Amino acid sequence: MPQIEIAGRPIGPDHPPYVIAEVSANHNGKLATAMRIIEEAQKAGADAAKLQTYKPDTITLNCDSEDFKIRGGLWDGRTLYELYEEAHMPWEWHKPLFEHARKVGITLFSSPFDNTAIDLLEDLNAPAYKIASFEAVDLPLIKYAASTGKPMIISTGMADAEEIQEAIDAAREGGCKQLAVLHCVSGYPAPAEDYNLRTIPDMIQRFGLVTGLSDHTLDNTTAITSVAMGASIIEKHFTLDRSGGGPDDSFSLEPAELAALCQGAQTAWSALGRVDYGRKSSELGNAKFRRSLYFTRDLPAGSILQSHDIRSVRPGFGLPPKFMEHMLGRPLNRDVKSATPVLASDMMGRA
Repeated sequence: MPQIEIAGRPIGPDHPPYVIAEVSANHNGKLATAMRIIEEAQKAGADAAKLQTYKPDTITLNCDSEDFKIRGGLWDGRTLYELYEEAHMPWEWHKPLFEHARKVGITLFSSPFDNTAIDLLEDLNAPAYKIASFEAVDLPLIKYAASTGKPMIISTGMADAEEIQEAIDAAREGGCKQLAVLHCVSGYPAPAEDYNLRTIPDMIQRFGLVTGLSDHTLDNTTAITSVAMGASIIEKHFTLDRSGGGPDDSFSLEPAELAALCQGAQTAWSALGRVDYGRKSSELGNAKFRRSLYFTRDLPAGSILQSHDIRSVRPGFGLPPKFMEHMLGRPLNRDVKSATPVLASDMMGRA
C-alpha cells in the first residue's frame, strides 16, 4: 500500500486520515488571528495547519485589464492583484507562525507559489510542500519544490488525467520520493454533486499514490464520505468565524465543525476495517438471542416429534432452525419439558 510520512506521522490507507486545516486568507490581516487559527486547529484534532506563501507580485501582475479581473463568484469585479494583496500572508509572519505551531504541537507547512517562497520555507525547515490546484500545471515550480527532498502533496482541481500525470512526473524528475495527490474541485464553494468521489479509487489505481481530498463544500459529508472511497488525506479551509468577512471565510469550517470532521473521519476509517465475516466482539453477548429450536410442550421419551412440538424462537440455546425438518419424525430418547431447547442429544440416533 502506498504511504508517505510528514513530520513523523505516517499517511496512507493503513493509517487514520490526515486532516489539514487550511489557514489560507482567513487571518484577515492579523497575525494574532493566524496564531489563533493554528491553536484552534490543534485543539480540534487536525494533524496539520497549512499556510499559503506568496506576495501579490509573485503570483500575478498589477494590472487592471480584463484578463486580470475576476468575473462572477465571491470576488466579482476585483483584480487578481487586489485580491492577493488583501489575502496574502506577510512573509515576516512565517517564522513566528512556525514557532507557534511547534509550541502548540501541530505540524505546519505551506503552499509555495514561486521559487522564492520555497527558499523562505526551506529556511524555516518546512516539513512538506503542498502544490495548489492552480499551480498543478506549473511544472518548473513542482520540480523546484521536489528538489528539496521533502514530501509533497499536489491538488488536482481543474487538471485532467494527463495533466495530473505530468505533475507527478515533474515531481519524480525533481527528486520527490514521497508524493500524494488530492482530488479537488476548484469551486469556492463547490457543490457536493461536482465531486464525483468515485474518482478517488480510480486515482489510487491509476497513479499508485497516497490519495486524498481537498474539499470546498460547505459541510463535512463529502469529506467523511471520501474516507470510504479511500481518501487518506482531507484538507478543508478553516476559520474562527465564517462571518468574518475575509476572502475565504464564507466557505471555511469553524472550530466545532473541524472537530466534528476530525472525529467523523476517524470513525469512518475505523469502520472500514478489513474483510471479516466472523462474529465481532460487540456481538458476542447477543448471540444467545438468535433464533433456535425449542420444545413447545412436555413430551415423554419415545415421542415422535411433530411440527407442533418444536418451534423456531428466540433465544439461541437450542439447535439452529435449519435442523427443524431433520428433527421431525425422530423419536425422543428422554423426557423433555416445554420451553427447553432442542438438543441433538435429545434424539435417538444422530442429528
